[in-house]
Amino acid sequence: MVMSPLVPPPANFGIGWNPLGLPNTPLFGTDGIRSRAGDLLTAPLALQVGFWAGQILRQQQSGALVLGQDSRNSSPMIAAALTAGLTSAGLEVWDMGLCPTAAVAYMAAAPGTAGGIMISASHNPPADNGIKFFGADGTKLQKSIQMKIEQALRQGECSEAFNPGNQWGKSYQRPELVERYVDFLHLPFPARPHLGGMRIVLDLAWGAATRVAQSVFEATGAEVIVIHGSADGNRINANCGSTHLAPLTAAVNEHDADIGFAFDGDADRVMAVDSQGRVVNGDYILYFWGKTLRQQGQLPDDTIISTVMANLGFERAWENLGGTLVRTQVGDQYVHAEMVARGAMLGGEQSGHILCHHYSLTGDGILTALHLAAWLKQAESCLPDLLDQSFALYPQQLKNVRVNSREDLRHWSDCEPLQQAITNAESAMGDQGRVLVRASGTEPLIRVMVEAADADLVANWTDAMAEVLAMQLAE
Repeated sequence: MVMSPLVPPPANFGIGWNPLGLPNTPLFGTDGIRSRAGDLLTAPLALQVGFWAGQILRQQQSGALVLGQDSRNSSPMIAAALTAGLTSAGLEVWDMGLCPTAAVAYMAAAPGTAGGIMISASHNPPADNGIKFFGADGTKLQKSIQMKIEQALRQGECSEAFNPGNQWGKSYQRPELVERYVDFLHLPFPARPHLGGMRIVLDLAWGAATRVAQSVFEATGAEVIVIHGSADGNRINANCGSTHLAPLTAAVNEHDADIGFAFDGDADRVMAVDSQGRVVNGDYILYFWGKTLRQQGQLPDDTIISTVMANLGFERAWENLGGTLVRTQVGDQYVHAEMVARGAMLGGEQSGHILCHHYSLTGDGILTALHLAAWLKQAESCLPDLLDQSFALYPQQLKNVRVNSREDLRHWSDCEPLQQAITNAESAMGDQGRVLVRASGTEPLIRVMVEAADADLVANWTDAMAEVLAMQLAE
């Protein structure tokens, strides 16, 4: 057993030893460690995360750790601290700099690497940040390994610890590795996808997509218009990107574009807008891509994996085609796990996080956008017509209620007034609607979603449950 040389524990360390001020709730959420930078996510924490992750990951696979980051102002600080921890554990670090999360995942599975770490809070606001881990297969790090890292952080020790002695690791700047990822993006297509004649708007959200997305689409021959196209840590995701589609809609209309794509801060998800300003979310993308794969005989058992957020209109339309939709918890790691368990090849989330195992094991907004654009080009029909021929979404409303503490977030289901409101809503809607209340895995929010054939019912019950939550648990 080797103690950390970075934060020496006291002689009587053990239960109650908590030099980093870690919360009592789990450190790892649905997508790694995420919080407001400078609160939970500090340089000392990142240093220790790097050290203990290095101690544990080196037991799983030999090789370098690939590191990437989005454009947030806190990302360089976290990268420096993580690198110090990793190299003190004897690991070599390849720092790719600014890049999409999918670039880290792709290089994590390359020969000579032992995994990857992405510094990003995805779609969260600029003040937040996060640490996402990838294993040597390019998928999100297994829960069991995340738990080992967290246990080591809390106890200041781990059974697999290794004393590097004089075998300190080194860090190398490897921005050229991003070009390998760019080459990979074009591999699924014969030569390159030919999108000549298409006019496409890209909203890069001031984030990681600014590194590659414009050049990738211009290489296809498309006419490309870019908004929010430079890396800006002060404005990443702020009223733009995949969670704020109004600027993209306006740009598509202004430039009379065929389609627009909006990415989130780390470009692992994408949302689209058609020429009439209608949103093409993950449900529509899965439906269109699923039909294409089914026609090609590449969709095992005609099954698509999605989450509890998938719209009932999508589910019933897919079932009418003879397909099966399987729902999981929210989070791409749960979608991926179910895909592996069932041998499914297509899955994703309504938010635009899409996984197609024919091409990649992780969500990739840029790759998804390329496929959707190529499919639209080959369809020889305009997107509005194709949307009209697909399905109508059931009215759905989502409200987020910010809670007081991590404890409230963890125990929201114990709130009896809320449980009574849920029961009342479900009884009123019967089989014509559904209610979903869940804690966010990435933010201190309780999410209330109501979906039904009647829009008035949706609005009334969403407001009612959000009001109960606000009275009982909100800040």
